[in-house]
This record gives sequence, structure tokens and C-alpha cells, in this order.
Amino acid sequence: MTPGCTKQACDFRDSLASLQAAGYEVIGISPDKPEKLAKFRDRDAITFPLVSDVDKAVLTAYGAYGEKQLYGKTVTGVIRSTFVIDADGKIERALYNVKATGHVAKLRRDLGLD
Repeated sequence: MTPGCTKQACDFRDSLASLQAAGYEVIGISPDKPEKLAKFRDRDAITFPLVSDVDKAVLTAYGAYGEKQLYGKTVTGVIRSTFVIDADGKIERALYNVKATGHVAKLRRDLGLD
């Protein structure tokens, strides 16, 4: 429920219809517990699945959890990332350290949806 996560989730929510029309699905993955994700989904009317990865196994496997820079300090945490995965399960694009603001618009441009 941080401002960055809220901004990014709402941007994906607001673009969901056009992403789906182009054949894309959106799934959010978070280390938060299912109960917290349910509150987040309800509070912000998130219309795509939010999956809990409390043990961070999926995040780690995708390289989306680990060391990162936060305000000039090295910390361990979630690395804001987006993955475009094809119908065969192959990663077409792996985008790491994305910005919450403007990311979905850039992704749409990169995918040729604008």
C-alpha cells in the first residue's frame, strides 16, 4: 500500500482493458500476505490478480528481490519489475528498477499499443 505500488497498480488497472484487448494479462506479485493484498485490492479497486509470495520464491527466481539502492543506501527488498511473458512461458521482456510513475505508459509504447 505504498504510494509507488499504489500508483503502479492503479496505472495497470486503468490500462487493463487495452492490455487485454492486445492479448496481455496482468498479474501483480507481492511478498505481502493475502489479507493485506485483499485490503489493497478492495481499497483501490484493483481488477487484476494480486498474488502473495510471502517466502519470496517467485520474486527471487525472477530476479525481482535482492539488493537495490534506496536513497543512496544498499538495502534488500523487492526490485520493482515488469515481465512480458509469451504464451509458451518464455520471458520476452524483463524490465528491472522501473519507475512507478509513467511505467505503464512507457510499456504500452514499447509494446506498440499507443
